[in-house]
Amino acid sequence: MTLYALGFGVGTHNSQGQWLEVFYPTPRVKVSETLAKAVHRVLPELGTQTLSQTQAAELAKAVAQEDASLAESLSQLSQSERPLVAVLLGADTAPSSVPEAYLKLHLLSHRLVKPHQTKLDGIFGVLPNVAWTNQGAVDLAELPSRQLAARCNGETLEVACVDKFPKMTNYVVPEGVRIAHTARVRLGAYLGAGTTIMHEGFVNFNAGTEGPGMIEGRISAGVFVGKGSDLGGGCSTMGTLSGGGNIVISVGDNCLLGANAGIGIPLGDRCTVESGLYITAGTKVHLLDDQGNLVRDVKARDLAGQTDLLFRRNSLSGAVECKANKTAVALNEALHAN
Repeated sequence: MTLYALGFGVGTHNSQGQWLEVFYPTPRVKVSETLAKAVHRVLPELGTQTLSQTQAAELAKAVAQEDASLAESLSQLSQSERPLVAVLLGADTAPSSVPEAYLKLHLLSHRLVKPHQTKLDGIFGVLPNVAWTNQGAVDLAELPSRQLAARCNGETLEVACVDKFPKMTNYVVPEGVRIAHTARVRLGAYLGAGTTIMHEGFVNFNAGTEGPGMIEGRISAGVFVGKGSDLGGGCSTMGTLSGGGNIVISVGDNCLLGANAGIGIPLGDRCTVESGLYITAGTKVHLLDDQGNLVRDVKARDLAGQTDLLFRRNSLSGAVECKANKTAVALNEALHAN
């Protein structure tokens, strides 16, 4: 008996009984054979299935010796009046249901897998658009009647956003992080210990930071930032969701993206991009030697992933230049003492 991942959760249905979202308190990945056997004694089938209170209680007893924290979660779930679900994945396959998609997103935010380490193909087609309100997830077709009902009771149904992805902190708050504006970090973000997300920082799903790091800019879907790096205010990393590109953008260790800078190429370790400079793969770059003399012209894509580079714009000619980076970024230790 083998399982790639498992999750037992509680969530929200719409009026037709369709899943809108699922909360998994203790997801697991690369499940041990003994734990898998214990689970299969109660739930022999793979995939997504409704979980009854009785089954949750039986599972709590079955896995108690193998996984105490999972057993504790199952005991609590067995007392829930809300819809319960079990997802048992035999292999790392693309999500085919809302519960499976939410399990994959939980794996990322629980730091059980890193970005690009689990398959998320087709997740946009699986997840529904949901109104995220002060009363939880609401089906968009049912929102007007819910709003009217609230008003008739002298209340206001506050809609925080309409999106496929909820904010991460309503599902998991990883240890050792600071997030100034929680709505700007989606479920499915991976935040390593020591990460600080300032008010204008944004982290998409299947993206994140190794930690520690200071994030005041945008980490787009698919982008992973190495330890000790600083993304300045208003800077941006180019994702691949909208542009149709196939280059995986990443930021190495001890890098600095200045305020309002941006990258469309992966950076190696100890690289700096000057404030206000946006580098795409096709940007023409003057390569300079240590004395500032032109060596040759290249496309920025030719420098992808290379270490110890400083990208800047010549203040007189406007040309984009690149030379060896002589200084590495040092994060403020006081700010990152989580």
